[in-house]
Amino acid sequence: MISKNQLKLIKALESKKQRKKNGLFIVQGEKNVSELFNSGFTIKQIFATASYINNNGTLLSQHNLVPLITEASEDELKKAGTLVSNNSVLAIVECQDFSVPEISENELILVLDQVGDPGNLGTILRVADWYGIKNVICSPDCADFYNPKVIAATMGSFARVNVSHTDLTEYLGKQAKPVYGAFLEGKNIHQTQLSSSAFIVMGSESHGISAEVGAFVSDKITIPNFGQAESLNVAMATGIILDNFKR
Repeated sequence: MISKNQLKLIKALESKKQRKKNGLFIVQGEKNVSELFNSGFTIKQIFATASYINNNGTLLSQHNLVPLITEASEDELKKAGTLVSNNSVLAIVECQDFSVPEISENELILVLDQVGDPGNLGTILRVADWYGIKNVICSPDCADFYNPKVIAATMGSFARVNVSHTDLTEYLGKQAKPVYGAFLEGKNIHQTQLSSSAFIVMGSESHGISAEVGAFVSDKITIPNFGQAESLNVAMATGIILDNFKR
């Protein structure tokens, strides 16, 4: 059973301010929680249905997680969490502070400017994980990495992609590698010589890349359109651009 104090903490962690204050965030659903077991994240508490505990007993024992488990009903978990379905398990986890990375040879680093929608950020991290991108750098006004909607949308990729928030102008101003940026007026990506070691900047759907960050873009690129759609979702555009770089 989830106590009143435990429920209060779980609900508080929906707030960025409380996540920062407590240094904790929530992970929900079997897929996302399972990704924690072999990650660098520290699990503080697990709330799970009897069915989940029975089905995953061996795995939980192997990772020494049994002492952290509190049995709860699906209705309790639904009330505590933010998911409409997949309410068999919820974990309280310690936040990690990822340092801003130095770029390695043959590495692509994804840079996100003003991507404020949590669903878009989570999907971008999932796409980044698919293409082997290990580091994603966000502007301070991007959605918070530990937002429950971001974590849910990653479908487990949050455990494999390092996400840091920093001033992008200060960060990009120190780089010697090429900085590609997605612009409507950019050069056709199909006709551009792409580097295997570079930064790829994506902006918000509504505002694009800000002028301040755009000043550090060395190569403006665009995805050519062959139909009548006015624009692409930023997560979809990120996938297309990463596919071209990887090819």
